[in-house]
Amino acid sequence: MSLPPSEIPQGAIRFNTDSQKLEFYAQGEWWVMASDTPNLGRGADTTAGTRGVYMGGTTGTLTDAIDYFNLSSPGNGQDFGNLTSARYAMSGCSSSTRGLAMGGSEPTIVNKIDMIEFASTANATDFGDLAVTTWYSSGLSNATRGINAGGYVPAAPTVSNQINYVTIASNGVNGQDFGNLVGSFTSMGVAASPVRGVFGGGYAPGSSNDTIQYITIASLGDAQDFGDLSEGKSNMGGLSNATRGLFFGGESPKTARIEYIQIASLGNGTKFGDMQGEANLPTGCASSTRGIMMGFERNSPTGRVNVIDMVTIATFGDAVDFGDLSSARSTGACCSNAHGGL
Repeated sequence: MSLPPSEIPQGAIRFNTDSQKLEFYAQGEWWVMASDTPNLGRGADTTAGTRGVYMGGTTGTLTDAIDYFNLSSPGNGQDFGNLTSARYAMSGCSSSTRGLAMGGSEPTIVNKIDMIEFASTANATDFGDLAVTTWYSSGLSNATRGINAGGYVPAAPTVSNQINYVTIASNGVNGQDFGNLVGSFTSMGVAASPVRGVFGGGYAPGSSNDTIQYITIASLGDAQDFGDLSEGKSNMGGLSNATRGLFFGGESPKTARIEYIQIASLGNGTKFGDMQGEANLPTGCASSTRGIMMGFERNSPTGRVNVIDMVTIATFGDAVDFGDLSSARSTGACCSNAHGGL
């Protein structure tokens, strides 16, 4: 006999004998678990496998380069193609087939969205436009919907609290209003399950921020309080599988700290481990088992590195070396075809 909903713990798993599918319990509903596993490849493979990409950024000069990696095997970034323009300070999101690079500066701040197809190694194409012209915003997604939140907008300049969304499969349709963050923030870390998107830290006017907030991706509405990081951090990175989110790096002061949350439940960040060194403006992407962190600065605003750090998401511990980007650069957009929101 099934438990009444009030007695079912968040994150519980069951096998539905009617549908013959695994399900997990979150926010008062049972959700079907994704049980397909992408074909895992080697770092040098040209087939997609479990693929992550790092798009654009700055080496000191803006770049349109796109690197890709097979997340199942450590290795260096390989040439994927190019963005439609050289730019930096974008946000990234993705489905299992498409990756998006949203907003950024070229150096004029833009609302454009570029799209790549993970299965190819080809140049990005135009997807459409965000509802808000922004840079240093934060992106996350489930399998169908991409989210862009916060960032600087050109007027003043002003830090934004706006959240807008796109349907990843529908290129040519511009971003639409989703709701608002609990405050105005830039450069937040991000994590996602198929149900929930989570934002951690970021810069709020005048200070770094320890707030963790969340949205339900499939519905519209304002963000709600999730908990707090151990300390206020701006310019953080984030990644996740379907159950655990990691927030890492950042500054005020610069840090190598990695914290984790359980996405299905509310609560504060807890120490996971440390990156290989201090990291300002990192970004990251993930498979169901592995997270990689890249595109950051150390020591000074011009201390960009090509290092890629790696962690196993299910276990605690410090990051180890995964490989290198094709060039030392920072503030690009990162996404994968196997992250926690899928």
